[in-house]
Amino acid sequence: MTTTETPRQHLDRLWARGRALLGTDTAIMGGAMSWVSERHLVSAISNAGGFGVLACGSMGPDLLAAEIEATQALTARPFGVNLITMHPDLDALMDVCRGLQVGHVVLAGGLPSGTAIRRLKDGGARVLCFAPAMALARKLVKLGVDGLIIEGAEAGGHIGPVSTSVLAQEILPEVGAAVPVFVAGGIGRGEAILSYLEMGASGVQLGTHFVCATESIAHPNFKAAFIKANARDAVPTVQVDPRFPVIPVRALRNKGTEAFMETQRAVIARFQAGEIDQKSAQLEIEHFWAGALRRAVIDGDIESGSLMAGQSVGLVKEEQPTQVIIDTLIAQAEAALTARGQATAAPAAATDRAVAPEPVP
Repeated sequence: MTTTETPRQHLDRLWARGRALLGTDTAIMGGAMSWVSERHLVSAISNAGGFGVLACGSMGPDLLAAEIEATQALTARPFGVNLITMHPDLDALMDVCRGLQVGHVVLAGGLPSGTAIRRLKDGGARVLCFAPAMALARKLVKLGVDGLIIEGAEAGGHIGPVSTSVLAQEILPEVGAAVPVFVAGGIGRGEAILSYLEMGASGVQLGTHFVCATESIAHPNFKAAFIKANARDAVPTVQVDPRFPVIPVRALRNKGTEAFMETQRAVIARFQAGEIDQKSAQLEIEHFWAGALRRAVIDGDIESGSLMAGQSVGLVKEEQPTQVIIDTLIAQAEAALTARGQATAAPAAATDRAVAPEPVP
């Protein structure tokens, strides 16, 4: 921070590339959470100066189109749409985004094809993708993505094995010069946002922190569970037998978590007894959580439903308007800058990136 800069001016300089890519006042993205990240929360985040992202999830083309149009009616500011690459109707969903002139699309759930990325970009959208490892980050940059999101194991929902801080140290110095990189997973205070920006990030993504926003349609029981929870309550699902892999999902521990463990053991015992084959056993285990997130978010079943939450849930203390959440995060970052009491120059790498981005080797 130079002697002539205010804390906010310094912050705006640090995340200038992220703001430019998103077209927003702040480079704070809302994580796409199924059943939670719908028109009301997404528009509220964008109207508050952040960047809301609709969670398409398992929606079909018609439902997605209706949700996009409803969101456009609630905000004139930029927002994005998250599409799952494994969706059977991905091409049709991309066509919906193109037809409704969605400005940004986030591709998640696997490595997207170069064809999909080009199709979206040719339609006028900017494309962001998740990079859970350095090799994938490099590949995605070469495929032409406009931005990357690196999400650590502290996040809620489906997670990878590496922490946010380690991913940031691995990926930011290597590809941060090529494209804007947004850091996600376990972020719940402005000081953390500031630290990642100073490491070279262009912005951040928060999901768990917005679940208890006033505008979130999540059931009161779901919000109450978040407010009551501590960080250690958000745990990943456990795999009982390596022959039956389970994709880790971080969620609040409840009776459903215990039942999932019991189900795995019972199904595996039936397989070993020759009652079912391996494929049927795997499908039965995978289908355990079918509809569980909706039961929790919409119906308020916090006993057997899935309470997907990141470890930053311990920092969620009350229900607040989205504007207050974003303003508080910014105030915390500004206070951290003010508390230093002396000028702090921006990282040389960040300055260089803003002037002349370098290609990824």
